[in-house]
Amino acid sequence: MATKRMTSNFSDQVMSLVKALRSDTPDCVASGVVDMSTGMLLSYETVESHPPEVLDLLAGATLDLFQGRTVVMIEDVFKERRGVTSDQHFFQEVLVNSENLTHLFIRMNDQQDVVAVVVCRKSVNVGMLFAQARRVVQNHSL
Repeated sequence: MATKRMTSNFSDQVMSLVKALRSDTPDCVASGVVDMSTGMLLSYETVESHPPEVLDLLAGATLDLFQGRTVVMIEDVFKERRGVTSDQHFFQEVLVNSENLTHLFIRMNDQQDVVAVVVCRKSVNVGMLFAQARRVVQNHSL
């Protein structure tokens, strides 16, 4: 999997996903893709400029949301109780509302350690946000 991420084709697919999220998601002000295996923000687009340290923190926050120690413990307990033996993660999407923005984080279906991030104005219709973001993610395999 690591070699797949080093190819220019993978890079093109990531940039295409980011552009599609940015253009097709309602009220979108920023989009990006985070590789949780490396902790890196692979690509992003935003309507405003942000300090590089804020963008670096986004990747770390995404990692904590999906694979933080407590989250992994919760997933392990559920797997044990339900007799699940797969490596598939339970937490596939996370919605976070801040004071002015709505942030949606979605794991890629075919690569569970890659997460698409969409940031929208708080006024976004959350149903439409989920529907459009899911459609874009499903149509872009990495």
